[in-house]
Amino acid sequence: MNKKLLIAQPVAEELKIFGERYKNSIFCNNMRLQEIIDYIMKSDGKRIRPTLLLLAAKACGDINDITYNSAITIELLHTASLIHDDVVDESDMRRGRASLNAIYDNKMAVLVGDYFLSTALIKSVLTGNIRIISDISDLGRDLAEGELNQLSLVKELILDETEYFEVIKKKTASLMSVCMRIGAMSVDAPEEDVIKFTKLGEILGLCFQLRDDIFDYFTDAIGKPTGNDIREGKITLPLLFALKEATEEERKELHSVIFSYDYTQENINKLINYARDHGGIDYAYRKIQELKSEAEKIIETIPNTEVREALDAAMDYIVERAY
Repeated sequence: MNKKLLIAQPVAEELKIFGERYKNSIFCNNMRLQEIIDYIMKSDGKRIRPTLLLLAAKACGDINDITYNSAITIELLHTASLIHDDVVDESDMRRGRASLNAIYDNKMAVLVGDYFLSTALIKSVLTGNIRIISDISDLGRDLAEGELNQLSLVKELILDETEYFEVIKKKTASLMSVCMRIGAMSVDAPEEDVIKFTKLGEILGLCFQLRDDIFDYFTDAIGKPTGNDIREGKITLPLLFALKEATEEERKELHSVIFSYDYTQENINKLINYARDHGGIDYAYRKIQELKSEAEKIIETIPNTEVREALDAAMDYIVERAY
């Protein structure tokens, strides 16, 4: 069976209910705003985050209105963060299509992002669960802090693996971690299960970002030019490792490109090829495999066979995905 179908199978009916409620939650009578919302909805992603939330809830109990409102909140917050990130990163493409800011300009994009964020706050209150509301509020701050930290790494050119992992924990892994955490909390799961799914979500998020970073070093099929991260001054794990392993002379030459922000296509290709040829990609894959092994140990402890198989498929899909 297709891995994406296998991931969603245990919660297929619940995802249909989620989809309808999500669409209704963001509907607006303002025709200008609804036109933009419709554009966003057409480019909607794989909904991996609400799927993970629903799977965590199903593993621990019966999915309910609190679960649905939590899933909607997370998806709205995630969408708002993507819209704002595209403005910050000055990105023209999102999931193979023109980004919102490229079509409607930055001002409109920021305001629409704010609309999604405000709607997320409304839906979080409807959970009626103060722990869930608190976790979602913390998540919003973590996403903003992760983006700010990434901008700082670009500006200050901090080439440090530990700081890199701190950034992706807040910027990407925190979202999947909170998804699975509040999925468990929405059905009153025991605290040990809440902790277990929090950790599993974090690992999935780290693997997702590491895989995403690797894409930047290969021919692109996702609407993002190869070398785009480097062009924006984002030095990710493959290049960080290669720089650490470089000879003093090689490091000096590569640093001269990085610290001068001299990101011509020729220099970008030089950095990409160096990372590829000096073990950077292999190192990133090794990190993914280490994290995958850790995730598999957690997944083995889940009693629900159907959910366990779906989460195994989710782990494989994140690690093996082509875009």
